[in-house]
Amino acid sequence: MTELELVATALATGAAAGLTDTSRGVVHDLHAALREAVRRRLSGVGDGVRGGYGVRVLYAYETDPDVWRTRLLQVLASGLEMDEEILGAARAVLRAERRKGHIIAVVGP
Repeated sequence: MTELELVATALATGAAAGLTDTSRGVVHDLHAALREAVRRRLSGVGDGVRGGYGVRVLYAYETDPDVWRTRLLQVLASGLEMDEEILGAARAVLRAERRKGHIIAVVGP
């Protein structure tokens, strides 16, 4: 799994966990931290691919990962540095969700 896929999978897993009351708590909090780190990074640059468009794609991906996965990967690959804050947050979401036994597999192109 590439770093981009790791982040995209963690975002989808955390968003799906937030849809059920029983999944709230740790996974929800970790997902919120990951989403905020990615949002800050995307909104920090105002070029055409990132900036407002990148943030909109991020939020759209959380509502429908199957439709928005390719666009999110393009936005993330457009120069967004996958620093340790983002990668660590993504790993933490997946670890917490795995402990609960509810991994969401996101299959993409």
